[in-house]
Amino acid sequence: MNEIYIDIGWAIVFTMVGGIIGILLILASTLLIPRILTRLTPNLNEDKEIARGNRAVAEYFGRVVGSTIIAIGIVIAAAILGGIIAALF
Repeated sequence: MNEIYIDIGWAIVFTMVGGIIGILLILASTLLIPRILTRLTPNLNEDKEIARGNRAVAEYFGRVVGSTIIAIGIVIAAAILGGIIAALF
């Protein structure tokens, strides 16, 4: 019975550590992805185009950045779930 509590404790530890690492990765991706996208399109200044009201650039920029952050979140969720499964078995 004691081993079950130890396993649950490790699962909680792995979940917390994975969650903290996941939050840090999401924050880093929200800072890095727009910079990478700006470097990939050197002839287009997204900030100026968005400020001028260019809706196409705003939607493209938002969709690319948003989908990348969602994809990173899915990978992080899988890693956290893997940690929980590893701790419980």
